[in-house]
Amino acid sequence: MKSAYELAMERLAKSDPDAGKKVTPEQKKRLLEIDKNYHSKIAERNIFLDEQLNKALIERNAEEYQKILKQKSSENSRLEEEREDEKEKLRRSF
Repeated sequence: MKSAYELAMERLAKSDPDAGKKVTPEQKKRLLEIDKNYHSKIAERNIFLDEQLNKALIERNAEEYQKILKQKSSENSRLEEEREDEKEKLRRSF
């Protein structure tokens, strides 16, 4: 008789047959490169937008400040999604 855990693992294996694949060191390296590249892109955008936020703060422009905050949030989300999409494409190619 199988335990509930064993049954759940069998169902998981059937639903995602690629889940048990091993990742090679070369593949890990490529995934880390993607993370590193996107980390740099996000940092670069945040530095630029933080400068814009400071400028709006100095000018006491609350409307512009809020606009830039929203832009910063949406750009961070977009870049995170792009990073995950690129990593997923790479994973599918294994």
